[in-house]
Amino acid sequence: MVSHYSPSVPTNELQLAQRLVVEGRRVVLLTGAGISTASGIPDYRGPDGVWTKNPGAEVRAHIDVWMSDVEVRRAGWQRRANMSWEAVQPNAAHHAITDFSQRGTLDVVITQNIDGLHQKAGLTGERLIEIHGTVHESLCMRCGERGPIELILYRVEAGDTDPRCEATSGSSHCGGILKAATISFGQSLILDDLNRAEQAARECDVFVAVGSTLGVYPIAAIVPVAKRAGAKIIIANGSPTEMDGLADVVVPGDLTDTLPAILAG
Repeated sequence: MVSHYSPSVPTNELQLAQRLVVEGRRVVLLTGAGISTASGIPDYRGPDGVWTKNPGAEVRAHIDVWMSDVEVRRAGWQRRANMSWEAVQPNAAHHAITDFSQRGTLDVVITQNIDGLHQKAGLTGERLIEIHGTVHESLCMRCGERGPIELILYRVEAGDTDPRCEATSGSSHCGGILKAATISFGQSLILDDLNRAEQAARECDVFVAVGSTLGVYPIAAIVPVAKRAGAKIIIANGSPTEMDGLADVVVPGDLTDTLPAILAG
């Protein structure tokens, strides 16, 4: 049964996307920030994106700035302490992906998002590649220690404005700079995650890109990888993307309407 969808979406485009998904034996999804805007998380590069409106915020997101500027770290930790990620809930698009995963043809979801909403919606870890990391863990830039970010935020709320790593090895105290376990500008993606994503793109027969402008590399490059390997490409987004020309079908509109319809078949 076809879900409700925006009347602005041409029926033939939606039906073609549905047919491709139904016929797919191995489906891969790539999700970007646009899938989470309906959950109250602004995107980055859309018309009203965080970095579109405030290019300086993009500059401050570079790893070199975080590592060298204590005031940027202090401001960043304070912003994070003032946010309530736990209150943010998945929307209909996230739930549609989880429901689709029960049908047996979903290979993997590659997400550019750091918000953890796919997991909140019930998608299992083996079906998910968080290519840009997660905001729910902390990472020491010296020793690599990871842990729940809430433990660091407790320290920030208690007055530790620039928390450092407290891991110990023997009598040695690390003291390294901490950050969220996300991939900042200037950091390389985790090689195992990137290799897994590229392999999935090469082996799928349907590739669905959702809520991404497809302008962030190297992960955006897996779309042409999938295309060259023979996969049908579906792009669903609220605005045009940099790779619409590669798509077999482009479905515009609100993802909370269009994605449940596409995946319902």
